[in-house]
Amino acid sequence: MAKRNKIKDVDRPKLHIMHYLSLPDYKLRMLTCDHPIPPDRYNDRVENHLRVTEFYHASQIGVVQNQKALVNALIERWHPNTHTFHLPIGECAVTLEDVALILGLPTDGLPVTGMTMSSFSALEAECLLQFGVAPRKSECRGCCIKLTWLRELKENIQLTDELSIQSIGHYSWGSACLAHLYRGLCRASRYNCKEIDGPITLLLGWAWIRLPYLSPLPREPHSFPLANRWRNWERGDRRYRYLNLAHFRKAFDELQEGQFMWVAYAVDHVDPNIIPPEIYMQSVVWSATVPLVSFECIEWHATDRYRRQFGLVQGEPQQEQNLEKAHGEVLTGPKNLN
Repeated sequence: MAKRNKIKDVDRPKLHIMHYLSLPDYKLRMLTCDHPIPPDRYNDRVENHLRVTEFYHASQIGVVQNQKALVNALIERWHPNTHTFHLPIGECAVTLEDVALILGLPTDGLPVTGMTMSSFSALEAECLLQFGVAPRKSECRGCCIKLTWLRELKENIQLTDELSIQSIGHYSWGSACLAHLYRGLCRASRYNCKEIDGPITLLLGWAWIRLPYLSPLPREPHSFPLANRWRNWERGDRRYRYLNLAHFRKAFDELQEGQFMWVAYAVDHVDPNIIPPEIYMQSVVWSATVPLVSFECIEWHATDRYRRQFGLVQGEPQQEQNLEKAHGEVLTGPKNLN
């Protein structure tokens, strides 16, 4: 009788069934597959375009599950007048340095701004200029294009204008990203707001790096961008998901000097060999006290209030900048206004 070949566990995809209770009367069952085969790489042309546009590193970030209680606790500590978290050990904030290392986005370059398109005719003209074709009114909603049209466009049009592609990399996408995080925190800190938008992965990564004792177990500690330290963290530290708001409130109330990592990216905390050289080439702007711009979203990068995050001595901060109407600007009003 012939022996049956045994399949080793390392070769067999592992199936896990996880139960999540969202409401008392409803139960969601989720089936996941941990397969040993790594995901497919980009083809050479796509990877080259991503590198030219400076989005390659960000495109490598995997799924980082949210921790709502931690986000809510951080919102409670945010002060929109100073754009900082107020903690017992002092003021601190997410900076351009954090954006560069956690997400791998460029932090130096042109501001992400320009003409806003509030009419279909302006949108139509811009699409004709950029793609050679324009959507119908039924394929738009206000000044927005439906994704179905863009997906069809992707299948039928090849990117041949290398100059247009290269120009994408000239913008400070990291500054725009940070501006939207600040805007989301400012809005969420209002008493009548119960939601937050923006790059939550950046906020979580910042909190876990600066407060390592409050983070889930990192699954990939030697990967870049640093957000990937906690890619799919829930698979290895499921208990962390159920920590509540009271837990993080107490941790922030009792925070002691030494528990917060002021200089979080020193060589004894982050392996310098995993950081691409082009990331450090833009470090000259990380500590700059400047406005962050993304179209109508303008927020203040108040680094003079938390110099210790850059290994510097904290002096008396300057009076916070009053951005007046710019701080609450929205994309409404006259059409096609710069």
